[in-house]
Amino acid sequence: MRLFIGVLVLVGLGAAWWSVHQAMPGWYARFSYPLRYEDTINREAKRHALDPALIAAVINVESKWVPDTVSSAGAVGLMQLLPNTAAFIARQPKRPSPPPDELTDPEINITYGSWYLRYLVTNHRDLPAALAAYNAGDQNVRIWEQHAKAEGRGFDAGRDIPFPETREFVRRVLRDASVYRRAYSDELGWPVPGLARISSTSG
Repeated sequence: MRLFIGVLVLVGLGAAWWSVHQAMPGWYARFSYPLRYEDTINREAKRHALDPALIAAVINVESKWVPDTVSSAGAVGLMQLLPNTAAFIARQPKRPSPPPDELTDPEINITYGSWYLRYLVTNHRDLPAALAAYNAGDQNVRIWEQHAKAEGRGFDAGRDIPFPETREFVRRVLRDASVYRRAYSDELGWPVPGLARISSTSG
């Protein structure tokens, strides 16, 4: 009898946890989705007309807020920038002011990562495509967009991205951006008009 009651309690606790997890109330989201460096995030979001929740989501997915993260591919820091990408950004006319020497520095990494995110959004005019380019490379996404155009349709992230990792990256960033927007509306200000609508077009 005690065992049966114990099982019922565990089942009840599990169901309660799952209900909270699915509903994702603000307090739970804050526990599960940390936020740091919000001053830098807000500054760069304003500078580049990006939703700060989007920048926070990229950081959360890419590095889980660990500044000295280095991937097996050599991507560095909070927003996981490749050194050659940072070097490309540093050569642009409207480049960020600090040199990209220390990509493990949160200030530098967020500055360069936000610039690059805006560059991709501007070039692709579609947030899911821009996020795919952030993960899989700009040239890959241009090829996928051309294939979609040849079929007389627009880019569809769920249909046109052949890399499972990239599809998952796009899905997670868009999901996390929604969570950060809801959980940290005071800290992250207001979203840029248009980006929230663009994010809903992901496949």
